[in-house]
Amino acid sequence: MTAPSTPTVTHAAPVTVRVFTQRFSSTPRGARLARRLALHQLDTWGLPYGGPVSDTAALLVAELAANAVTHGRVPGRDFELAVKLLGATLRIEVSDTRGERRPPSPGLPRPTPGPLAEDGRGLLLVEALADRWDVLDRLPVGKTVVAELDLTSG
Repeated sequence: MTAPSTPTVTHAAPVTVRVFTQRFSSTPRGARLARRLALHQLDTWGLPYGGPVSDTAALLVAELAANAVTHGRVPGRDFELAVKLLGATLRIEVSDTRGERRPPSPGLPRPTPGPLAEDGRGLLLVEALADRWDVLDRLPVGKTVVAELDLTSG
């Protein structure tokens, strides 16, 4: 009797999509944990701590998570972070359940914070750091704020 043959893969396609998704409590502690775990995941994917992509992603996750906790919080409901490495694009998505409290979409005017204001600059940072960002509806309830970074050197 002969042993079953094992198929041999000669041209395996490289993995081009990686996804990390996690829910966090809608608290400042949850926002900090989201940032830390996102950076750990990026390091695992070969985007090391302290590198330009990691540092930029840290700021984007921190701002989006802080906004979800501050403006999108519903008692008893979590927010969700998804970090996706899609080929040469890093996509960061932060979702919450407050669909009625949407930030202005990219390109629309938004209030400019005064020089001594303690808040109101988060989306200005997102707009400056991300190559693209948007606000999407989340079904059945809520919204998702998406920020993307192009990883190609240019």
